[in-house]
Amino acid sequence: MKVTDHIAQAKGTLISFEVLPPLKGKGIEALYKHLDPLMEFKPSFINVTYHRSEHVFKKRADGTFEKVVVRKRPGTESICAAIMNKYNVDTVPHLICGGFSINETEDALINLRYLGIDNVLVLRGDAAKNETAFEPEPGGHKFASDLLKQVANLNAGIYLEDDLKGTHKTEFCIGVAGYPEKHFEAPNMDTDLQYLKAKVEAGADYIITQMFFDNAKFFAFVEACRAIGINVPIIPGLKPIYNKKQLTILPKTFHIDLPADLSNEVLKCKTDEEVEKIGQEWLLEQSKDLKKKGVPVLHYYTLGKPHVIANVVKEL
Repeated sequence: MKVTDHIAQAKGTLISFEVLPPLKGKGIEALYKHLDPLMEFKPSFINVTYHRSEHVFKKRADGTFEKVVVRKRPGTESICAAIMNKYNVDTVPHLICGGFSINETEDALINLRYLGIDNVLVLRGDAAKNETAFEPEPGGHKFASDLLKQVANLNAGIYLEDDLKGTHKTEFCIGVAGYPEKHFEAPNMDTDLQYLKAKVEAGADYIITQMFFDNAKFFAFVEACRAIGINVPIIPGLKPIYNKKQLTILPKTFHIDLPADLSNEVLKCKTDEEVEKIGQEWLLEQSKDLKKKGVPVLHYYTLGKPHVIANVVKEL
């Protein structure tokens, strides 16, 4: 079922989770162990992230170096299929620009459709670790909006090969990312909102936000979206704080602010266990407020701490 269908049929706020594929060489049992305590809450869908491949240089016997592509995590197609098979829950694979040509993207979309996957979250993706700025794959997309248009074209039965006859139209529900505190590469919030509006006009069906810790910023973002004609569902993305390092890592990595009330309480803590308790309480209050004000879905980034998310959802 499509994400938008879940929302349309819901009688209240839904729950969804986001997980990482296991590292290459690892079994899927660790992912199941991560998800098992969360499944009692009957999530409407589970997002599966994707991280682009990396380049490393390996020294040859003659002293020269060979550039080798390393993919640390398997593709999302198989992981989504495994989750659907085990839990009978819809999945949303992340689809990124980085590391893929447009032909490889089309093949991935065809495979997803064969597996019965109805949803994709379209993202540009981060720059490779050895790059200071995002560089597309040769023959790949530079912007998420272009990737989105390729998915929309498949939904219209338009494939890369012009001479194909009697093509099958896909039916992907397309999600995109939104940034309550502005994408770090956008010159200002107004410009960022216009980019987002262009994605909706190109076929995006819903928006999931970057994590935030101040609900006022989320509601201001929603209001600004509605004011310029973005009327698709907007889903808040939520994550707990569970150690002091995150006070610097999260702002640096995700370009977000942490409220002074939250950071002050975390700084008082002497152990990570105390920080985790503060983070759990903050996330619970965020969730209660968002649910009270009628958000369509509470989307939790579960990476690393599924028990914290489980405790919060249980209280809800």
